[in-house]
Amino acid sequence: MTRAALVAIAMMAPIVGCRGNNPTEAIAYSVRVGGDAHRGAQVIRQFGCGACHTIPGVTGADGLVAPPLLWWSRRTFIAGELPNTPENLVRWIRSPQSVEPKTAMPTLGLTDQQARDAAAYLYTLR
Repeated sequence: MTRAALVAIAMMAPIVGCRGNNPTEAIAYSVRVGGDAHRGAQVIRQFGCGACHTIPGVTGADGLVAPPLLWWSRRTFIAGELPNTPENLVRWIRSPQSVEPKTAMPTLGLTDQQARDAAAYLYTLR
């Protein structure tokens, strides 16, 4: 690759890369997971996810043990391992050790629908 081509690519990176930390720059989008966000907030409360995570909009979800789930829908990866897609998030919620064997996140025994509902809620966090 020529030097001119490398310079052109480097100059374009800011245009196609991250948009920065300004929340007003985020582009809202809809993610279909086959779940219901309202039920998802209930599932998150029921299974005590807020004991470890800080989760906006969920009363009492102010845990500091695990990463905060702020702006979840803007994240690129799940647990630093999987692309942040609906199917991958449902897999992570249901069986975190299948993704990251040494994770501290427990398998909580959620059904597929409960995981889809929780994922639907997380994707509302923009």
